[in-house]
Amino acid sequence: MRRTPALLPFGGAVLSCALAFGSGSPLEAAAGSASGAPDVEQLLKLLSERRHGHVTFTEVQQLAILDQPLHSSGELFYDAPDRLEKRTLKPRPEDLLLEHGRLTIERGHHRRSVSLAEFPQAVPFIESVRATLAGDRAALERYFTMDFSGDLGHWTLELMPTDATMKRSVRRILIEGERDHIRTVQIHQQDGDSSTLTIGPEINP
Repeated sequence: MRRTPALLPFGGAVLSCALAFGSGSPLEAAAGSASGAPDVEQLLKLLSERRHGHVTFTEVQQLAILDQPLHSSGELFYDAPDRLEKRTLKPRPEDLLLEHGRLTIERGHHRRSVSLAEFPQAVPFIESVRATLAGDRAALERYFTMDFSGDLGHWTLELMPTDATMKRSVRRILIEGERDHIRTVQIHQQDGDSSTLTIGPEINP
């Protein structure tokens, strides 16, 4: 992921930004000890009820190999439960599309489509955003434990990877929002690189 920074928020973005929600499950352990535990279930319900989304985004990536941060902007599209598109407009056009378990990357005249099964390192990033947007508890629990703080008016989810391979590259993912709107997705890597995706207001059709 270090050499393909545009994938950071999807893999969890938004195709790949997305951001973990039983007896002994990571979620219940976290939620059970939090005073705002009922808000977690309410949040998941609110998120799962959102079927479509079209918003602007800005992104800043801090990479150790570069002297200056990378800035980009564009639009994000979401159709429940699993269609997520990140359309970068500046500084150069690029389109990342997640749909039915396939990731399609289009840059200029070059287009590549792969199954996520062939690109496992991107899955946690992608699912962090997709599964959060969908309120998909099972998918989030597959890759993360979660710490929930705040309330429905302003909440934060801290996702900590549980997979040993993922832990070697990802330190944590922070997602902040207000009710059913995700506002920022921050991905912090073990090597110190990071990305912050800021999501703007809804774009009317």
